[in-house]
Amino acid sequence: MAGLVAKTKALITTAKAQARPMFDEFMRYAKVELAPPTPADFKELRGAAEKAKKAKGGLGKKTVSEAWLGALVSFEVISWFFMGEVIGRRHFVGYKV
Repeated sequence: MAGLVAKTKALITTAKAQARPMFDEFMRYAKVELAPPTPADFKELRGAAEKAKKAKGGLGKKTVSEAWLGALVSFEVISWFFMGEVIGRRHFVGYKV
């Protein structure tokens, strides 16, 4: 039994040593990517939204053909999503439990 405990401790130590570089890299990226937005980010986002609103002309200024095109593109994206779900679970209805 003591041999098993010693082997387990050695295995855990080896696993920690091998995983440490990957964990350090993950934490380095996590500190940057998962940080909450700063007030400066919100100001930049607001400026970009205002600029996009002026460039596009808003929703009320769309023609009927542009609205239909947007609706059809949305329908296509949703359809491909659900088709991917069906392919992923390999059943048309529900998950095989």
